[in-house]
Amino acid sequence: MHSPTKHDFQVATAAAANESELHSELRILRDVVRLLPAGVTVQDEQGNFLVVNDAAAAHFQLASLAVAPQLDERRVTCLELLRSGRSAVLEEAVASGASKQVFLTAHRPVRIADRNLLLSTSADITEQKAFEDQLFRSAYYDELTGLPTRRVIEHRVNSLLHRDDAGSHFALAFLDIDNFKHINDYYGHAIGDALLVEMTRRLGLSLRETDILSRISGDEFLLLLDPIKTAQEVADYIEFMLQRLKAPFFIDQSEIFASTSIGVSLYPEHGRSYDELRQNADIAMYRVKHGGKGAAAFFDASMEVEAMARMKIEQSLRLAILEKRFCCAFQAKVDLRTQEVRGIEALVRLRDNEGVIQAPGTFVDLAVELGLIDELTHLVLAEIVKSIDLINDTFGPDTSISINVAAKQAANPEFMRPFARALEETGFPKRFMIEVTEDAFVTKSHFQKEILPILRQIGVGISIDDFGIGYSSLSALADITADEIKIDRSFITDIHKRPRSQGILRAIESLSEALGMTVIAEGIESYEELAYLQAATKIRYAQGYYFSKPIFLDDLKPSMPLASESRASLASRTVQEARPTYTRTSGYRR
Repeated sequence: MHSPTKHDFQVATAAAANESELHSELRILRDVVRLLPAGVTVQDEQGNFLVVNDAAAAHFQLASLAVAPQLDERRVTCLELLRSGRSAVLEEAVASGASKQVFLTAHRPVRIADRNLLLSTSADITEQKAFEDQLFRSAYYDELTGLPTRRVIEHRVNSLLHRDDAGSHFALAFLDIDNFKHINDYYGHAIGDALLVEMTRRLGLSLRETDILSRISGDEFLLLLDPIKTAQEVADYIEFMLQRLKAPFFIDQSEIFASTSIGVSLYPEHGRSYDELRQNADIAMYRVKHGGKGAAAFFDASMEVEAMARMKIEQSLRLAILEKRFCCAFQAKVDLRTQEVRGIEALVRLRDNEGVIQAPGTFVDLAVELGLIDELTHLVLAEIVKSIDLINDTFGPDTSISINVAAKQAANPEFMRPFARALEETGFPKRFMIEVTEDAFVTKSHFQKEILPILRQIGVGISIDDFGIGYSSLSALADITADEIKIDRSFITDIHKRPRSQGILRAIESLSEALGMTVIAEGIESYEELAYLQAATKIRYAQGYYFSKPIFLDDLKPSMPLASESRASLASRTVQEARPTYTRTSGYRR
C-alpha cells in the first residue's frame, strides 16, 4: 500500500486550491451576471429557467426561478428557437398593474456542458416606445380630436385604388363647418376647440369599421365611406348626418348652433385617384357654401367649369393687384334737409384687361378669402391720397371720406395698426371714417379693445355698416362707441309700403339717438322712399343711387360742377327722373 508522500500532499493541496479558485471565480461570475443592469436568463430545452439575474427577476416580477404565467409565451419562444437553432431579437410586453413595460430581448441558442440552452438578455425600452408612440400619434392622429390625419385617409384611399377590384365603389366626402371663424371669435378658441371635439363625436356615430373620418385642417374633415352600393345610399346617410348636426351643441353653458357644408365624390364616377376625388369633393362643398350652406351636394361636371372660372378670377385678381388696375368711385352721403354732400364713400372697382369696370361683388369676397384684401384696402387709401385735390374740388374740402374695412381685417391688429399709421400719415386723418360691419364689434376680437382707441386717438371716425343684418345684439350695441349707423338697404326698400319695416326703422332711430350715433339710410332709389324718410323720421342723412351714382374721378371733365354747383344739382332733381335699379349684386358698394 502506497503511503502518502510530501509530493502527494502538495498535489492534493494544489488541486484543492485550484478547485476553490474555480468556485470563487464562478461565484464572482454569478455575482456579476446577477448584478448586470440588463436582464439575463438561461433556459433549458424544456423552457425551465436555470439562471435569472436580479434585473430579469425585477423585469418579469419573479421572486424565484418559478415561471410566472406571463412568461408562458417566452417558454414557447424558447422551445421554438432551440429546435431551429436560430437567434432572434423580439419585443416583450409585461403588464404591471395598470401600466405596461416593454423589453427588447435578444435570444441566442448556446451549447454548454453538452446541453442546449437559450441565453437571453433584455433591455427596458418602455420610455423609448412611449416616445415612438407619441411621434406616431402626432404624425398620424390629430391631437385635439384623436381622428386620423390627412395622410392616413390618403393611404387608405390609395390602398383601395390599388386593389384592382372592378366592383369596388366608395365615397369621399369633404366636410367644412360653416362660420367657424365667427364661432371662434365670438365664443373664444377654447369653445371652438370643444365644438370640434363634440362635432367629431357626432360625425363618428354610426360609422362602420371600414369607414374613416379624418380631420385634415382646422374646421375641415374628410369622410371615407367604404364600401357603398349606390349613390342614394350615400345621400341618405349624409342627410341623416346633417339632421344630427342641426341639434344645438351645449358647451360651457353656451348653446351653439353649427351647420356643416358637405361635398361628395364617388369612385369611380368622379375620379380614379385620391387627389382627383378629394378635389372634386372640395369643389362640390364650395358649391354648397355659395348656395346657402348647411347642406350637401354631389360633384358634377358643371361644378368643375365653375371652379375653373373661379380660378381664372383668382389669377386675374392677383395680377390686377400686382399691376394696380384698381380704381375708386365715390358715392355721396347727402343731408336730406339741405341736399348738401356731407361725406363720400370710397368704392373699389376693378378694370379688367379690356378696360371694363368690374363691380366688387365679383372679387371682394374672393380677395378676403385669399388674404388679398389688405393690399387692396391700402390701394384704395393710396388712390384717395393721390386724388385728394380733385376730391376737394368735387365734393368740398370738409366732406368726410369713408373707407370700408372687412370684419376680418378689423379684428387683425397686424393689419389695423399699420393701416392706422397710414391714415395718420396722410395729414388729414380726421376726415376719414372707417366703415365696418357690426360683427367686428360683437365678436371677441381685438377691434373693440385694441384698435378703436388707436383710431380715436388720431381722430378717425367709426361707422357701423349694413346695420341690422349681422350679429347685432342690444347688449353688444350698448358697448359700441361708433359715430354713425348705416341702416342696410333691405330695410329702406319700399319703406313707404312696409309698416313692419317702418317700426324697425323707428326703433333703430331711437336707439341710435340714445347712444349718440348719427343714422344714415343706405340705398335710396326712389322719391317715395326719400319722401317717407323726410316726413316720418328724424333721419337726417342718406346715401343711394337716387342722389348720385358712384363717380369716377378719372372721368370728371373740367366742366364738371364744383362742390356748391353739384349740391345745387342734387336739390333740383325731379320725381320723374328715371333711376337705374339698385341691387346688392350690382355692386355699387363693397
